[in-house]
Amino acid sequence: TIFGIYEKSEQTGGMTSAKNVLRKGCELVASGYVHYGAATMMVMSIGSGVQQFVLDTDIGEFLLIRRRIEIPRRAPMYSVNESNSLVWDDVMVKFINSVKDPKSKKRKPMKSRYVGTMVADVHRSLLYGGLYLYPAAKHRPGGKVRLLYECNPIAFLVEQAGGKAFTIDPESGKPERVLQVKPTDLHQRIPFYCGSFEDIAELEKMYEKAGPSQSLMSKL
Repeated sequence: TIFGIYEKSEQTGGMTSAKNVLRKGCELVASGYVHYGAATMMVMSIGSGVQQFVLDTDIGEFLLIRRRIEIPRRAPMYSVNESNSLVWDDVMVKFINSVKDPKSKKRKPMKSRYVGTMVADVHRSLLYGGLYLYPAAKHRPGGKVRLLYECNPIAFLVEQAGGKAFTIDPESGKPERVLQVKPTDLHQRIPFYCGSFEDIAELEKMYEKAGPSQSLMSKL
């Protein structure tokens, strides 16, 4: 379960409307997710760091177990659906090949860990360092994950934990901070890249250098 909370606008009044939520992620006042497993975990932020709670079923309350989560600046692993690698853009292919190259002099080769659910993969990345990547593909150049209620809340958390999150602007083909994107539709989808700061910054620079000709988003 992923959630994001905006302050209600006084201009709209009455019941909540699309105008209240079609807003940039930088306007969020809180976000988080609940991770279900052997224990029920809630990870959230109100804009002053990221906290982790566990559900105590005996008393029916969430208890604070980690006061400030800080994502490592370098990632030991990445999460991406590599079955789509044949339909990625050239930048994404080059980056993934480089991070798992055992001969690389820049870093230790990353390991691949992909559950297939955003919350599970992001949760692991927040705690141990990692990358969550859902790039554009030739059959889906606009991306798949939803900006408003998936990417924005997760990007808010990742940045609060010291990480980084970006997407690709469909008009310029250049990287753009996720939290600065103005939603135009409730179910708008985007390419999404987030995780450990140094590695995401490296991928962002590769897209910046490649320019719009290499971006699938620029072909929309």
